[in-house]
Amino acid sequence: MATDFHKLAVKGVQSLKPYLPGKPIEELERELGVTNTLKLASNENTMGPSPLALQAMQKAIQEVDLYPDGNGFVLKQKISDKFKINTNQITLGNGSNDILDMVARTFLGKGREAIFSEYAFAVYPISTQAVGATARIAKAFDADHDENPYGHDLDAMKALINENTRVIFVANPNNPTGTWLKSAELKQFLSEVPKDIIVVVDEAYFEYVENEEYPNTMEWLNTFPNLIVSRTFSKAYGLAGLRVGYAVCSEAIADLLNRVRHPFNVNTVSILAAAAALDDDNHLNNCVEMNTKGIKFWRAACQYRGLDYIPTVGNFITIDFEQDAMPIYEGLLREAVIVRPIANYGLPNHLRISISTPEDNQRCLDALDKVLNELGFE
Repeated sequence: MATDFHKLAVKGVQSLKPYLPGKPIEELERELGVTNTLKLASNENTMGPSPLALQAMQKAIQEVDLYPDGNGFVLKQKISDKFKINTNQITLGNGSNDILDMVARTFLGKGREAIFSEYAFAVYPISTQAVGATARIAKAFDADHDENPYGHDLDAMKALINENTRVIFVANPNNPTGTWLKSAELKQFLSEVPKDIIVVVDEAYFEYVENEEYPNTMEWLNTFPNLIVSRTFSKAYGLAGLRVGYAVCSEAIADLLNRVRHPFNVNTVSILAAAAALDDDNHLNNCVEMNTKGIKFWRAACQYRGLDYIPTVGNFITIDFEQDAMPIYEGLLREAVIVRPIANYGLPNHLRISISTPEDNQRCLDALDKVLNELGFE
């Protein structure tokens, strides 16, 4: 009799649904025979990395026969200098997903609970369930909410706190909706959460936000010792393929996270490229400027066509087509344009489109117009 390996897995893994990434360019071109594919599915920065980061990568390649610095000293020191924090407060991750997984392995487990919002990042339930913990999902604001449609309802999240709660995940800005929380409301929430509950503020899109009411939560670490701030180099810094992120928190929490961090989890090329990227504010500012113009382009395009969209401060926009969006997604694939369906987030009528260069944005819009016309969309 064949072994049922499914039954050998721990209970949380048996019913776990894996993360679904954006469709790769190579896969689409193999399947449909298209060429010159435009991928706007994974919120990558199409301006690419800083020239300084590229130079650092070339140099780092000469050292790949050696193990990386397991402590990531060069990158930690750069982060420390830039944000005026102690290096002992920093944990490096193989992307910020790795940080989220470390938090789950450190503070969650059987009999413990995590809280996060509806429509929030898919890794929160995966990491929670994988370690045998229970997820408590707070309803997000509905589509008619004036200020923050589809955004985090902090009162609803707070109402789920009980004696088993160990971690609360807050994405700010949120993926896949692009919604965000203002400084005053998030700070009030943190002040009301019991101090023995870890609050992770996931700021993967931090660098893109240009609003004076958006918080820099690293400045709150002395006030809230239970706070973990997670950021990444995959988005605005254009290093998605290198997989490098980091957490900043109290030294006590960082010590615990670094105990479960896998040895050499961030490679040499990633460490040196990310450190160099932090030196190039000019490139970062150009990327942010392009993104801001792209958001304005898509807002105007949606308004002109009568398409509803979720207000965003990330490098993507989520459009509500008020009907099953899969035929639109599939039509765009035939036009060699990859965007992101998000039915797995509970939003089957929406597509998420990454912001890109003016040329890419226009090409995607032209393809969308063609597909909507072919489908008789009104």
